Amino acid sequence: MSASIKDVAAAAGVSVGTVSNVLNRPEKVSPAILERVHATIEELGFVRNDAARQLRAGRSRSVGLIVLDSANPFFAEVARGVEERADAEGLSVLLGNSGQHGTREGAYLDLFREQRVRGVLLTPSDPSAAALAHAGIPLVLVDGDSPDGNLSSVAVDDVEGGYLATRHLLERGRRRLAFVGGPLAVRQVADRLAGARRALAEVPGAHLEIVEKPALTVLAGREVGEEFAARSPEDRPDAAFCANDLLAVGVLQGSAILGTIRVPEDLAIIGYDDIDFAQSTVVPLSSVRQPAHEIGATAIELLLESDAAPRRVRFRPELVIRASTGG
Repeated sequence: MSASIKDVAAAAGVSVGTVSNVLNRPEKVSPAILERVHATIEELGFVRNDAARQLRAGRSRSVGLIVLDSANPFFAEVARGVEERADAEGLSVLLGNSGQHGTREGAYLDLFREQRVRGVLLTPSDPSAAALAHAGIPLVLVDGDSPDGNLSSVAVDDVEGGYLATRHLLERGRRRLAFVGGPLAVRQVADRLAGARRALAEVPGAHLEIVEKPALTVLAGREVGEEFAARSPEDRPDAAFCANDLLAVGVLQGSAILGTIRVPEDLAIIGYDDIDFAQSTVVPLSSVRQPAHEIGATAIELLLESDAAPRRVRFRPELVIRASTGG
């Protein structure tokens, strides 16, 4: 069992209050007492319970961050932005991965509430999670939106991003398009599809096939690419807009396996997020760039404004053209 503050006081021959002053207000303690107490702390291996101290003070130095998929490089970059900005403010970050499961997300929210964190940054899979805000813990939505506007949020305009990606394919002369994404219940995926449909509506004769997958992963995209490769040239799309870069990389891999599809000659492919790996694929991948690091840093700033009125920050997406669409 680790030593307690009472053990330190007894061994050093001082009061518990004196040990507390040594730890928190050393200027109130004589040099001789400081030296004796610090020597006792080292001898006993005492470790202060900083979390308990923060709870007693009513102000934690930790924030919770819950993302949909911590393995996705986009969310990894968001987390890096959160951590760097939090560190500058003297805050630490506790990371949770919901895996797009509402129950797991709820469990993390309960845990962070029990830990009395300073606030929570959440990429929501379940809109009901906003109820946490009513429990007295500041909540900021990251890469998400608050339908009623009662929560601060930061994200990219995904409808605009979907429009940019699809318009680019149409401007390349493609007319048999596929949207590869899923689950469509995820807000970001649905918004990107809405943008794609808006662009399709501007071009008579263009067609959009929707391919919904259960996960936004390379493996899911590879399955789609293999399915495209198994079709006849007349029956498969001539362009694919993928809801993220991981899917796009998978579609690129799957399409090339049988050697029957050339990218971009037979199939133009564009992804979303512009992760670092996008420009390093066999055929460099066109994508829609999101400022992931800036999104994370802005989320911390919004959290620190929790006493102010909720703010909605929206960044504009940027089209990045590479060889996968003939750029």
